Amino acid sequence: MTALSVKTFLKLVEIQTKLASLFPFLIGILFVTYRYGTVKPLQTAVFFAAMLIFDMTTTAINNYMDYKKATDNHDFDYRKTRNVIGQENIPEGVAVATILVMLVLASLLGLWLFYLTDIVILLVGVICFGVGVFYTYGPIPLSRLPLGEFFSGVVMGLGITFLTIYVNIFDSNLFSMDFAGEIWIFQLHFTEFLVIMLISLPLVFTIANVMLANNICDVEEDIRNQRFTLPYYIGNSASVRLFYILALGGYLVTVIAVTAGVFHPIMLATLLTAVPVWKNLAVFKRKQVKSETFVIAIKNLILTNGALVIGLIISIII
Repeated sequence: MTALSVKTFLKLVEIQTKLASLFPFLIGILFVTYRYGTVKPLQTAVFFAAMLIFDMTTTAINNYMDYKKATDNHDFDYRKTRNVIGQENIPEGVAVATILVMLVLASLLGLWLFYLTDIVILLVGVICFGVGVFYTYGPIPLSRLPLGEFFSGVVMGLGITFLTIYVNIFDSNLFSMDFAGEIWIFQLHFTEFLVIMLISLPLVFTIANVMLANNICDVEEDIRNQRFTLPYYIGNSASVRLFYILALGGYLVTVIAVTAGVFHPIMLATLLTAVPVWKNLAVFKRKQVKSETFVIAIKNLILTNGALVIGLIISIII
């Protein structure tokens, strides 16, 4: 069986898209350092490896399923020009084997992390694992429904941030689960959970916006390929308005977090990035073309979350 070159493998897993999972991890690590003053290197490293490999796995599954399920009148062209498997002439057997190896490796790392922490990691991990697989796999993948933005934003924006924080504070009794015979006892520090949800929202919004921008640009082609995503149901105008709301919503969350004492006041400086973000939104409003303006969602993700990363670093220092 032909082995994948490193270059081809990185294209199969679309390594350039991993910013969407890297930012929640970075913000999670910085926030747990700022608020709780603790980082567990081994648990953090194992989680990062499992998270990254699983993210690459879901991307590879998505590429493979797109290759297999293209149904419009340009099947051959779609497979040759729109999908990395067609572009790189990756044999199906090699693609499937690569996916299975990554899936097994991510699962083993997840079990190791469970051994290093507790049952909460296993339960939350299984939920994220299931959503990740069925996001692109199965008779009706979540990505082909008007749910893609919600699941991608919540699982990556909130899920990764929560897990990054939790693996470092699992022994603090903020969250725990115990078993007493047939009784399961789940303990949740509600205020701290709300705090984690709050600081995750800018990530949820910007990650969901990447999926939304993709679906807005591809709506006509998606319909031909039996993908009925959110823009199909709510229309182009409402989709663009939602794109605006999600892009700017993170700034409101930052103000709320500073007001509530969750963030240091220095984090208000991140609002300066709203200016270039607003300009980017105006460009996207005028034209929604995949090859020209989809990148705006990526730029806004980098601007918004990059500012949060810098702001948290400064908060820790001062």
